[in-house]
Amino acid sequence: MYASGEGVPEDDAEAVRWFRLAAEQGDARGQRDLGFMYANGAGVPEDDIEALRWYRLAADQGYAPAQASLGAMYADGEGVPVDDAEAVRWFRLAAEQGDAPGQFNLGVMYASGRGVPEDDTEAVRWLRLAAEQGLALAQLVLGSIYADGESVPEDDAEAVRWLRLAAQQGDALAQARLGGMYANGEGVPADDAEAFRWYRLAAEQGIALAQFVLGGMNANGESVPADDAEAVRWYRLAAEQGFAPAQFNLAVMYVNGQGLLKDSVLAHMWFNISGANGDEDARAARDSLEAEMTRDEIRLATELARACMASGYRNCDP
Repeated sequence: MYASGEGVPEDDAEAVRWFRLAAEQGDARGQRDLGFMYANGAGVPEDDIEALRWYRLAADQGYAPAQASLGAMYADGEGVPVDDAEAVRWFRLAAEQGDAPGQFNLGVMYASGRGVPEDDTEAVRWLRLAAEQGLALAQLVLGSIYADGESVPEDDAEAVRWLRLAAQQGDALAQARLGGMYANGEGVPADDAEAFRWYRLAAEQGIALAQFVLGGMNANGESVPADDAEAVRWYRLAAEQGFAPAQFNLAVMYVNGQGLLKDSVLAHMWFNISGANGDEDARAARDSLEAEMTRDEIRLATELARACMASGYRNCDP
């Protein structure tokens, strides 16, 4: 209750105190929860070795959530060297007890051939078991597998079913993917309003692709009245995450003075940044724009681009 703030103010240190009392008496759940606190540095300094120790004590008692957590430590090399075979062993023990994270992770190991021979059929089987228990991440992955026709025949309707289940639980990537299904009429009738709704939910959680698409929908008046200022807002949010197409579109808005004041220097800056992130059209647009700029303006724009990128896109608005 202290860890989640249920009925009392959230207090990680107090949670750790109670988890430790239970753990030291051999309570498997207390041991696993204490390991989790160490793994995440909640209420105690982060310590993968201590996390591993407590997870192992609980896992050795057969506690499935701890077995799944211990498997993840081996898979990720946290507190121990990476050991895919050992990760699979613990994931399987958890999965065979019906633990959804264990099932999901075992499916991922089969899909990637880590610690076991690659086996798409086994991967889908374990992913489906986890998805049927309501694990949003498993639903997202299973939906994406059906959408892309990976390991199973492509089935857009089945993709939509699983993506919707994950999206309704708030999974941002599933929301963005579901928005795309509605936008393209894949597995559902095309519906710009539904596409906009799901894209917005994903965009509000920070998914750059969704922010970019939402910017375009606002710019083009798709399912909402055209609103250049709103388009700029979404493009900027995606651009400041390093998303090159959004950086390009934001530059275009500066060139044309759409939704903000026309500004060749800032347009050049964003074209330059987009080009540095791999957009060849942005490089060409930057070079074309230079014909209309002074040397001082070009030098300033270049300096601004360098400062923006060096700051991790936190210092891009002079």
